[in-house]
Amino acid sequence: MNATIELLGKDFWAWREATVFRSADDMPRIAHPPLWLPRFDAGSVRERRTALTGFVDRWRAIDASEESVADRVDHRLIGSAIARVHWELEVTRSWQRDAVFAASQILGPYFDLLLQPAPFDAERQAGLVNVLRAVPAQVLVARANLEEHGTAELATVAAELLGSIESDLAASVAALSPDVSTETAAALAAAIDPAAAALAGFAAWLEHEAPAMPRLAPVGRESFEWYLRHVALIAASPEQLVAAAEQEYSHAVAWELASRTRPAGSTRPAATSDEQHATEARDETAVREFYESRGILSQAGHGHYLTAEIPAYLRGLTWLGVPDDLTDEHRLGGDGTSYMPAPDSDLGYFYAANALDPRLGIVHEGAHFQQLVRAWGHERVIRRRYYDSAANEGIAHYNEELMMQAGLFDGGDASLTIVHNFVRLRALRVVVDVNLAIGAYSFAEAVDQFVRRVPMDAGTATEETAMYLTGPGLAMAYTTGKLQLLRLLADAAERPDFDLRAFHDSVWKNGNLPFSLQRWELLGDDSEIRAIDAAGEWRLAD
Repeated sequence: MNATIELLGKDFWAWREATVFRSADDMPRIAHPPLWLPRFDAGSVRERRTALTGFVDRWRAIDASEESVADRVDHRLIGSAIARVHWELEVTRSWQRDAVFAASQILGPYFDLLLQPAPFDAERQAGLVNVLRAVPAQVLVARANLEEHGTAELATVAAELLGSIESDLAASVAALSPDVSTETAAALAAAIDPAAAALAGFAAWLEHEAPAMPRLAPVGRESFEWYLRHVALIAASPEQLVAAAEQEYSHAVAWELASRTRPAGSTRPAATSDEQHATEARDETAVREFYESRGILSQAGHGHYLTAEIPAYLRGLTWLGVPDDLTDEHRLGGDGTSYMPAPDSDLGYFYAANALDPRLGIVHEGAHFQQLVRAWGHERVIRRRYYDSAANEGIAHYNEELMMQAGLFDGGDASLTIVHNFVRLRALRVVVDVNLAIGAYSFAEAVDQFVRRVPMDAGTATEETAMYLTGPGLAMAYTTGKLQLLRLLADAAERPDFDLRAFHDSVWKNGNLPFSLQRWELLGDDSEIRAIDAAGEWRLAD
């Protein structure tokens, strides 16, 4: 292992973990110290820019051309992480433009501290109090950022999300009382009124100012292609990504229709939360046995992926992030927990699927858990971190179809139809995500795609479309990553010593690496990296 590359990775990630913005997604989630708070003021951004320049210079100064393939892959990986910081600060600029992002920075750390199942140790309790006490000051930072650069659509969405924040936050603090000390309960009670008032005032300000704010604008073709080349390390053009996704969409529509011709099965949703979670625990064990018996993926040495009903202290706050605890690199061997609403409640798309057949969640979110815990134990520390979603989401989406094709859902006719519908939705997300990013679709045209082709109600379609404009590249990750993985598998299978289990074990363990880098290391094929290099020298996007 090259010592210079290893030191750069160590220094970069120590800095990145301290300065990263808080993420609502579970894949990039970092296990921060309990008293950590995100800084997103303009001064902290200037500090990041200065530090980033130093990391760019150090990365460029390394000549890795004579190093091993593994070291050259690690060097490219650090370059991807450096590029992502620039992308966040200068191109998407959520810290300036996105009121939903701002709300996430203000209250998200409180939500994150609630995710690990009880008991709450003294450090976590202190962290909860610290977040609430900081809310009024963090709201002022958010307003200062958004006054000049906030966008109308996201201000409106954020105001709606915060509409019941006073009662939601009060309910959360009240529900926490049995799980915290008397002193902590008193401190939370003292902090809640100023925090709730500041957030309610922020929501009112957003609602008032939104009509005068500028509309969301796409990042544009040049910036999006820069993201593909230097963050995601994808050589394909936007048009190639869309064309491939349209083929996947047609494929999914056809096979979904075919699956509906099967005789109706007897599957029914769970009647109670207890029934659902007990079924999920049995199914999770059965899925692990299926992996092993079919020679698909090794299972020894890893904790279980389980579900539980959403605790009362989380219930009104789930818009702040994915409500799960997938553990972290300091808790290897522990069980992951995904929180679910009661099956008899008004369920969204994915929760309804999980209530019908918990295996549908196990083969996606459970695949995330299994991939992350393997990566967190990687002997190359640089590879333990999240870099870009295409690999992580590609693995989970691939795993859904893999398990269907291997026979996991045989006899579960409704589940087969749902898997095909998953493929359909995620393929369409590529079409919308990419065309929005490069400016080929207007906002209204993107909404119409979802309304007509999923189909989806206009309100949900509007919210999804706004989200894609602020974070281009995430929605395309599922299908784009899956197709990259399928191509990697097909090429690897041509080798005489190919073993499916060993292939999957390697892909899951290295699941934080873009597939162009996995291809280079597994097959010795650096053609995608060479294509990226041929497109132009690594430079910072405007």
